[in-house]
Amino acid sequence: MTETQNRLEKLVDHSFERIATYPEAEMSFKPSSEKWSKKEILGHLIDSAINNLQRFTTIQFATKPFKIDSYGQRDLVVSNDYQNSNTSELLEFWKAINVRIMHVISLQNENTLNYKIVLTNGESSDLKFLMQDYVDHLEHHLNQIFA
Repeated sequence: MTETQNRLEKLVDHSFERIATYPEAEMSFKPSSEKWSKKEILGHLIDSAINNLQRFTTIQFATKPFKIDSYGQRDLVVSNDYQNSNTSELLEFWKAINVRIMHVISLQNENTLNYKIVLTNGESSDLKFLMQDYVDHLEHHLNQIFA
C-alpha cells in the first residue's frame, strides 16, 4: 500500500499548492446549472474523503464482508453549500482529512488489506481495492478541476 499512500500524498500536496493559486471567481464559476463549479468538485472530494475515512476505519472492527453503502453525492454538495463557501477553508479541510486518510492507509497490513467488502453494485472486493479506488476517484476529479 506504500504506492497508494505515496500517490495520494503527491496528489494532495501538488493539488493543494495549485488550487490555492486559483482566484475565487474561477473556483466559483459554474459552466451550467447542471454542472458543478471547481469549488463544488472540491466539496464533493471532501464528502468522498469523509465517507471513505469512515469506511476505512469502520471495516477494521465491523462484521465482514463489510457492505459499502452509497451516499447522496449531489445532495451533500448542495446541503453543505460548497458553492458559497470560502475556497481556502475548503482546501485546508480537504488536505487535513486526506492527511488522516494517508495515516490510516499506512496502518494497514496484508491481513487488513484483504478484508472483504461488498460494493454498492453487489460485487465483492477488498479493502485494498477500496483504498486504491479512492485515490483513482480523487485523481479523476482533480483533473476536472485542472481542466
